[in-house]
This record gives sequence, C-alpha cells and structure tokens, in this order.
Amino acid sequence: MRAKHFVEQTSLIQEKCAGSQSTRRGLKMKDVTGLFVAVLLILLETAGGTKPNSGYCFGNQCFAVIKDPSDFTTAQKQCSDNRGHLMTVRSSVSHDMLYILLGNTTWRFWIGLHLSSGCPDSDPAAADGLRGFQWVTKDGQSDFSNWAPSFDSSCSAHRCVSVSRENDFKWTQEPCGGQALGFLCEYSFTEPCKSLPAAEGESVTYMTPMGLGGEDLLSLPPGSIATRVPSETKYVCFSQQWLQAPWNCEIAEGGCEYKCAVDPKHVPSCYCPTGQNVSPENQVTCEVLPDHPCLNLRCEHACYQNGDVFACTCDHGFKLAADGHSCVDVNDCTDERQCPGEEFVCVNTVGGFMCVCKDGYRSSGALCTDENECAAAPCEHMCTNTPGSYTCSCYPGYQVDPQDLHRCKLHCGEEECAAECDPNDPFQCYCPDGYVAEERGNRTFCLDIDECESYYCDQGCENTYGGYLCSCNRGYRLVGEYRCEIIEGYVDTSTPPPPPTTTTTTTTAYVPPTRRPSGVSTGAFVAIIMFTTFFIVLVVCLLHHLLNRTGKMQSAGALKAHEGEDHGLHHVTSDT
Repeated sequence: MRAKHFVEQTSLIQEKCAGSQSTRRGLKMKDVTGLFVAVLLILLETAGGTKPNSGYCFGNQCFAVIKDPSDFTTAQKQCSDNRGHLMTVRSSVSHDMLYILLGNTTWRFWIGLHLSSGCPDSDPAAADGLRGFQWVTKDGQSDFSNWAPSFDSSCSAHRCVSVSRENDFKWTQEPCGGQALGFLCEYSFTEPCKSLPAAEGESVTYMTPMGLGGEDLLSLPPGSIATRVPSETKYVCFSQQWLQAPWNCEIAEGGCEYKCAVDPKHVPSCYCPTGQNVSPENQVTCEVLPDHPCLNLRCEHACYQNGDVFACTCDHGFKLAADGHSCVDVNDCTDERQCPGEEFVCVNTVGGFMCVCKDGYRSSGALCTDENECAAAPCEHMCTNTPGSYTCSCYPGYQVDPQDLHRCKLHCGEEECAAECDPNDPFQCYCPDGYVAEERGNRTFCLDIDECESYYCDQGCENTYGGYLCSCNRGYRLVGEYRCEIIEGYVDTSTPPPPPTTTTTTTTAYVPPTRRPSGVSTGAFVAIIMFTTFFIVLVVCLLHHLLNRTGKMQSAGALKAHEGEDHGLHHVTSDT
C-alpha cells in the first residue's frame, strides 16, 4: 500500500473539486480531509474477506448475503472484517428484508443473535422478546421477535440463532460450533449517496467498499464507485455527492483504467500504456488514437495537455528525468516526516515507501510495540527485556560467554574457589577454564593455573585469574595471542643518540672480537644444577657402598682370628 501524504493530497483534491461542476460545489477543507479519513479507510481496510453473493442497500444500511459454510464465530468475524456485523432483525422492516435477501433460498443463515451467558428466559412474554439472548451489537433492545415454537429454555439449549425461508424465517436455536450454509451481514454508514439517474439507453452499475454490487442499489455508502455504461464514466461517492473520475490518485488509482498520475499543477489525471491514449469522453479508459501528439513524446508514464502544449509527467513516487520523457524513482525516505516515531524505519520502494518496525518491535495496528524477546527463552540463564532488545545474564559463579552472549560459563575471579559439583554425584565436579581441581577432605576446590610457568608466551607473560596475557618487547608485535614477531623497519627512539663526534685526524682501526662472549641460558642452567645434583648423589652412593664392603671384610677377619684362638685352646686342653 502506498503511504498517504495527507497534507499534499488534500490540496490535490481541493484543486480537483474547485474545477468541477455542481456535484463538487460547496466542498470545504474539512470535507476533503474527511475523504481521506473515511474513503481511504473504507476502500483499503475493508478490502478482503469473503465477497457477498447478493445484497441490498437502502437508507443508511446495506445487507449482504454470503453463502459460505461457517460456524457462528467465523461468520461474525468475516462480517466485522468488512466493518459490519451479523444482521440484527430488530423490526418488522428488517424481517421483511429477509424475504428480499433470501428469495427462494432454503439454506440456513446465521443472524446476529446469541446467548452469551446464563440460561434462556422461560417467559415468552418478556419485555424485549429476546428471552435472555443478545444481539452481537451487545444490546438487548428489539421491537420484534420471531421465535420458533420449538424454543428450548433449558440451560443446555443451543445458544446461537439461524433463519431459513423453509422455516418462514423463524428464529431457530442452533449449536454455535455447528455450520450453517451461510450468513447475513449488516453494514451501517452516514452521508450516503443516492443512486445516479440513468439517461435513455444508459445504465449505472455500483460497487460498494464491502464488495456488494449491482444496478438496483438505492442508497450507496461513502467510497462506492458508480460506472455509467456505455460511456464508462466513473464516479466516487463522497459526502452525499458523486465526484467524477479522475479523482485523487491514492484512491483506487483515481478511477483510471490503467494508472493515475498528477501533473505539475497537482491535478490528477489518467494515463495509458504506450500506443494508447486516455478517452476524451470519460477521461479514464484507454483507447487507440492515431496521430495523437503524445505518441511522439514517448512518455514513460503519462502525457498531459497544458493549453496547446503536450508534455510528459510521472506517477506518484517518481520524477521526470532530464530527458523529458523518462521517470526516475524518488527516495521518499529523505523526508523525515514520512515515518514519525522512534520505533519506525522508513524503507524506500519503487514509486513509494513503507514504514516498518525496528528490530525488537512488532506492528500493532498503526503502532510499533516492544516485543518481549525473553518470552522465547533465548538466554541460558536469565533474560532481561529492554526496549527493542534484551540482555542475557548469569547466575552467581558464572559469567556470559564472550563467544556466545546467550550462554554462560563457570567463572571464579579469584585465586581459588569452590568447585561446581553435581548434587547427585559429589565426585563429579567442574572448574572454570584456567583452573585445576584439588580435593581437600570431602570437598573440591578450583586453583588458578599459572600459565606463565609453562612458557606459553614468546616474551612477556602476565598471569590472570583463569587465563594469562602475552606481551612483546619493544620492536615486536603480538601475533595469534602468544607469538611475537619483529616489526620491520622499527627504530627504537627510546635510546638517546650518541654524543656528536669532534673533528680529528686520528683514526682507529676496528678490531673485531676474538671470540663470542659465552652465556648460559635458563634451560642450560637448570640442566647444570640437575647434573651436579645427580653426580653428588652418585658419589655418595659409591662411598657408602665401599664403606659397607670394607666393614664386612674387617668383620670376617676378626671372626677367623677368634676361631683360631679357640682351636689352639682346645688342643692345649687335650694334651693336658
């Protein structure tokens, strides 16, 4: 749908009305504005839904017959979609209308009478005759009743009402969820137009905004279109008067057969495809006219006559190009007034624009309302709705995962903290990244890992809780979070320049170093310590072994000497 430029288009209609005949005299600015409020709403908002099969209009009302099998609720909705409601038969005049509408049809049709709550009134002599039922207009006023003799006053009785010619249009109770073969809609309006007089050999056909058409409509609601046949001149009903086409281009293409455009004087006019021209008789239909001046102009959209001169013009949302016959799109969104409200965004389209809701908002009628994204549970832990968006947060002991803002991960933030353990399995515990688990009795704790001790970084390293940060020396840059590479062309300006040399005739030959200074790296130093320790331990073990062996030999010699003394004593004793 094209966006509506009310102020601009009001002036268009005003100029159009100013140059018309008696049917347009006396229109005031407020009437012209009313054309937009009333006609546009009727024409554009009531479009759609099931079209009537037949109907009748008189006074300030139209009644439509729709042959579409539906339950009561669906029938009422289809009527309300076209700004009407199920028919109310409040008087004998309305009852007589049933004979006109349904003729010889024997189908059952819903009318707008139902029991919304409670039980039916068992007293047939009730004041309003509705016996507890209500019209869909939510009132119980009625000067007429026509209940079927089979009326059921029990609390389990059916609560909706249908009529049929077969039953002499008696009000018959039906289950609301059941299907009647059709329904009757009623539409009310103000400032209707009377039917147009038709000359001899001429007829007038009508089409109402709710889709009801024909030749025998006596009263037409605003927005109805009348077409004279055979001239095909068109009119639109507005404020009890008929305005001849072309009218405002925003309303049903101004009544044009092909398309509608406005000339530089803001007067709407019809135009036709290439090779055809607008009929001079009705100003809306297209016909082939040879040797017409517009044919040589090759206008992309429309050709209009200004006095004796013919020129090209363009449709809404376009402007005439420099070549005088082509049309280029106008970016309507450059005008900030097109889509007022902070929640709207203007989207330019070819020949127009659209007002759409920003992300995080949804359309609600003519407004954009904040959409509660938290209802869809996008966050792993907690969700907070904000205007046009939402934020995720985490339970204590967790933080939002920077890789996925919808998820949470374990977080400590200290050198050590209690582990997160499964309540059903105390031995199944978890620690945040960068921590290691340590059991202490029947509890498990998470201790921060000093990654810098593992030499993850090429040069500088700073340990953090749950992680570490690498840095590079001057003249290097960090690559891939831990690797340092030299910066080509880097000049260290932090070292002061050498003092200026004084002029002298003495020169000193450069003597290169005789050897490269030795140096011990950290790893070599650790290896030396380990080797020294190992050597000392080995020497101690050898000495201990030698001492043990010497002691055993001395013990064996002493034992043999003792045994010799015992043996000599034994011989002495025997001799004696």
